[in-house]
Parts: sequence; structure tokens; C-alpha cells
Amino acid sequence: MTRTYFGTDGIRGTVGQAPMTPDFILRLGQAAGQVLKRHHRNQKVSVLIGKDTRVSGYLLESCLEAGFISVGVDVVLVGPMPTAGVAYLARTLSMSAGVVISASHNPFSDNGIKFFSHLGTKLPDTWELEIEAELTLLSNLGSYCNQSNQLGKAKRLNDASGRYIEFCKSTFPQGQDLRGFRVVVDCAHGAAYQIAPSVFRELGANVIELATQPDGLNINAGVGATYPECIANAVIEHQADYGFALDGDADRLICVDSSGRIFNGDELLYVLAVDRQTSGLPIPGVVGTQMSNLGLELACEKLNIEFVRAKVGDRYVFEQLCQRGWHLGGESSGHLLLLDQHTTGDGIISALQVMRAVCHLNQSLADILVPLQMMPQVLQNARVPKEYNWQDDSVLQHACQKVRQSLGDTGRLLIRPSGTEPVLRIMIEAPDIQQAEAKVDELVSLVEFKKTA
Repeated sequence: MTRTYFGTDGIRGTVGQAPMTPDFILRLGQAAGQVLKRHHRNQKVSVLIGKDTRVSGYLLESCLEAGFISVGVDVVLVGPMPTAGVAYLARTLSMSAGVVISASHNPFSDNGIKFFSHLGTKLPDTWELEIEAELTLLSNLGSYCNQSNQLGKAKRLNDASGRYIEFCKSTFPQGQDLRGFRVVVDCAHGAAYQIAPSVFRELGANVIELATQPDGLNINAGVGATYPECIANAVIEHQADYGFALDGDADRLICVDSSGRIFNGDELLYVLAVDRQTSGLPIPGVVGTQMSNLGLELACEKLNIEFVRAKVGDRYVFEQLCQRGWHLGGESSGHLLLLDQHTTGDGIISALQVMRAVCHLNQSLADILVPLQMMPQVLQNARVPKEYNWQDDSVLQHACQKVRQSLGDTGRLLIRPSGTEPVLRIMIEAPDIQQAEAKVDELVSLVEFKKTA
């Protein structure tokens, strides 16, 4: 069964346009509520709802709440909360599910809905398909509501932030702190705007806050993990030791050191692998994605750590980790999974684990990363018609074969369609960046020609 609404990270879109409309979100709450009731028979079903700081969060929260309550599901509201915080609270409070209202790193005009199970993990694919089937059924039935004596109830959890702050702090080694470190924390005017600075401050760090004044419209606007140059400049200006940039829902992390050097997810994944190996912790393998730099794969091999690539998307990294019984994985974009610490990607906890490595190894990030030789990587987007199938394009396939032969074992070619827009992403890694740029330009020109021909 194909998906109509769910993508790799829930349902997402521009607010006011399908599917991010009030009537759809109300039906989504009803559909999800019915599915949860089927899977939690003979139990009172309750869901925890958190959100980021987008102005549309008020609207969507109310619609979801009404949808759940109308089918007899209780609701607990926690307000602005990082995605990973919702996952943690849903698990520890024995909720039936957790729901996050966020479009992650997207601009404020977008929003989305993603679900977590009672275990704090992404909802299984089969459950998402059940919700889609229930949505179709409800759209055919029209308006629906339980009788008054079968409605759910709603309440607010006032100490949600405090509970999550304590959990984050508990992942840092007991007896250690961050006294002596001056850090910049960029919260992208998003869900972690109060929580992240508090975590670092309560662990003893001297904290400079950046992008912690959300107004509903400024989330991710020139700040956060997708604009790392912002925190790089702030670290230099404030003469800080490190900077940590999160995205709108705080599940992504980008780091900066005192020189302004920016460290992406691949580099941080290597740092965490080295730290765990030198600490004597079991680390049989690391999961990256198709976009992970070849240099990371080669560096893991030198550490005798197996490296496996999953499809792009943290849910696919998670699936590979679970199948193999491993703990460590992530994406170049800064989604890091440390399943020995949490059930999902968490930017705050990832930052604390990076600082744990710095303290434990008694080295700077730059020094830890000396053995990692990142391969020059060139990525371009080629706009294509929606009906275009690059795998059926014989001219492009022949050109790709020639590129792969010329790269041999020293580089990689990756082509993948975007899951959210009519774009073909073409990436080449090669020891010579000029060679990579020339070959990407060649392939993009072929695709663009097909579009206009």
C-alpha cells in the first residue's frame, strides 16, 4: 500500500494548503485515535502533544486535541517541547503515543505532524498505513463524534520542561560538569529555546544564548543548524570554546569550535565513535546514510568498526541500528542517534555526548578529527518534471556509468529524487573537488536538457 500523506518524517506541508488544513488535522486526530484504540484494547488511550514555536502550532494543536477527544482519547498538552522530549515523556509517562507538531528546519509557513509510539520510537510504518486507511474511511463518513459520556479529556503537564531537562542532564557522566567551558547555544527560535540553555547552564557551562526569542514567525529564520555561519560568527564574537546549533524541533545538531570551524553530522559521528571505542564501550558498527561522506566510512574501517549505509532519513538509520543491535548512527545533516542514551535523535543529548568526548579524550574536536580525511563532496539539485524517471533515461544512465568508471574506488556517485519537491539530487565525491564539480555539472546539464527538450 502506497502512502498518501506520510513521508519519511510524518506529515508536512504549508499551513492552509492540503493537508495542513484545520479539517484534515481534526480528522487526523480522529483517525490516529481510532488506530491507537485498536492497538491498546482494554486500556484507556491517552496521547501527549508537544509542538515547536510556529504561530500555526496553536491552530493545529487545537484541531488535534479536538480530534482525539471526539473519539474518546485523553490528551496531555506540554506546549513547546523538542521532538525528543515528546518521545521521552510519552515513554516515561506510559502514554499510548506522543505527537509532535513541527516542520523541523522548514520555514514558519510550514508545519507538520509526527507520531511516536508508547516506547518513544517513531510509529511503525504499518500503523501509519492504518491511520491513512482510517482517514479515507472518515472522509467518506463525514463529521463524526462520540456521545458525551464517551469523549476524552484534556489536561496540561506543567512540569514537562523540568522533567526533560533532568533527563538530558542525566546522560552526561555522573560526577562531571561543564564548568570552565564558555558555549554559545543557538536554538533557532524553536522548541528548545528555554530548555537547551538551561541544560548547559545547570551543568556549569557559561552560556551565551542565541535565537531564544521566538515570535511565531522567526523559527529557523537565518539561525539554527541550517545556518551554521550564524553561530560560527557568534562563537568568535563572544570568544567561546564551542557553539551548538539546533534546528526548529531540536533533533539536529551542528557544532562549531573557537576558531569558527563548523563540524557536520559525519564528523560528530566519528568523534562519538572514537570516544566510545576508547572508553571500552561496545561499538561493533556505525550506521550512516547514502549521503554520508566516504571519508567517514574509510575512517571507521581504520578503527575496525563496520560501517553500513541506510537510506536517507533518520527513521531508516534507526531501522538499521535496531536490526543489527547497534547504538550509533546518523546523518550528515546532524541527525545523530545514540540508542544507548535515547530512543530517537536528540540535538541536546548529542551535544552533551560531544562534550563528553572532548572531556574524556582531553582533546579539542579538531584534534580528535585529525585522522578523518573528509572527501570533497559536490551536491546539486536538478529540477525535473514530476513524471520524469531518471532510472529510465538511457542517456543519463550511460553517462553515470562512465562517471563511476572514472571514479573507481576513489569516489562515489549518488543520484536520488527528492521526497518533497520535483528535484533530482546529484552528488559526487572525489579526491579532486574540481573533478567532482565538472562531473556534477555534466550530469545536471543532461537532466536539465531533458526537462526543456
